[in-house]
Amino acid sequence: MKRFAIVVAALAALCAGSTTVASESLAKSKNCLACHAVASKLVGPAYKDVAAKYAAEDVDRLVNSIRKGSKGVWGTIPMMPNTRLSEDDARKLATWILKMK
Repeated sequence: MKRFAIVVAALAALCAGSTTVASESLAKSKNCLACHAVASKLVGPAYKDVAAKYAAEDVDRLVNSIRKGSKGVWGTIPMMPNTRLSEDDARKLATWILKMK
């Protein structure tokens, strides 16, 4: 029984890690990391700063900003809309970002 619990815990950790990798690879493939980084400001804010500013309930707000763009939220440089990003992919990215608290 103890061995089973260890295997289940290891699988859960592996799955949790793969979600992070999948979201980071999604961010790379959609060119998000050209302007954003996880821990430091580039053109746009660091994802950790975005997570600190917004609550977990703000997923829809971030999805809207990702897909439609925004301006004046983080300074004078606007975030360009990413209209080629699907609603589902934008939601995955927003959820991933908000988990960085």
